[in-house]
Amino acid sequence: MSNREFAKNLIDQIPEGRLLYVIPYLQGAAVPDETPNAETLEAFAELDNGGGHRFSGTTEQLFAELAGRLPGMPH
Repeated sequence: MSNREFAKNLIDQIPEGRLLYVIPYLQGAAVPDETPNAETLEAFAELDNGGGHRFSGTTEQLFAELAGRLPGMPH
């Protein structure tokens, strides 16, 4: 049995009311575009070459750091 036939058999077993969760996936909505844009590729290259800024703290710490860099924002 091919993968396509197997998938069709599995879909046939899904109750009609639950197909609404499967349809977007099958249409590709659940699969993000995995191709980074030019700006992201440039940032990757910058990090690979030892530049850029790596952050490994919490989200709260990130926003606190970013707020400290913006003029007129409280620290």
